[in-house]
Amino acid sequence: MDIMTFHKIIDFAVEREREAVDFYHDLQNSAKFSSQKAMLQELENMEKTHILILEKIRQKDMKSITSTPVRDLKIVDYIVDDSIEPDSFPNILLIAMKREDKANLLYRDLANRFIEEDIELSRLFQRLADEEAGHKLKFELLYDEYVLKDN
Repeated sequence: MDIMTFHKIIDFAVEREREAVDFYHDLQNSAKFSSQKAMLQELENMEKTHILILEKIRQKDMKSITSTPVRDLKIVDYIVDDSIEPDSFPNILLIAMKREDKANLLYRDLANRFIEEDIELSRLFQRLADEEAGHKLKFELLYDEYVLKDN
């Protein structure tokens, strides 16, 4: 892979992370409880950390990247409505699960794309995919605990 392609990929991933930062920041205005706002702030900070990780990768500082598979409750896989409004805690969780799922898929696809070309880069994207899967799991567990508990 040439250096221009590498930087374009990193730029693309950084832009997705910045969108996630903005998303979680904006959702904090929709949250009704301080615990919800705190959770969204934590996720915003995690996405900011991903930006820092990507910028380190841009400098090829990838020696210690490891990846840990994350459990998937698949709650979002069965949600049909794509026009969910962030007007309630359950809807905020659904929107967040869908976003994290898409980010996970993006990074997983990028990891698979580079597995033969650049194993370090592939591991990096796999690590980011696992991070996003962890965020999705956090939302799924909250959804399971607070929304599905009576069902």
